[in-house]
Amino acid sequence: MISMETERELLRQTEKMLKDIKTKRKDMRLVDESKKNLVKNLDAYISDTQHFIDKKDFIRAYEAIVYAWGILETMEMAGIVELCD
Repeated sequence: MISMETERELLRQTEKMLKDIKTKRKDMRLVDESKKNLVKNLDAYISDTQHFIDKKDFIRAYEAIVYAWGILETMEMAGIVELCD
């Protein structure tokens, strides 16, 4: 069991990361159309993050947003997407 303070901090960080990734996702351009499945995976983790926040499962919400960021950054480094910020 985690403390209330830890829960609040997890929620705060998760919500900030979720807001930031949604902004980047809107400005993202897929360069390699054959990798659409990765974008679907990214979208699923973004959706899962909100689902877990709604369920007050802040550990899983944090895990989901970290995975989403990993997918996004990997796609960017591999040249699969371009981020237009």
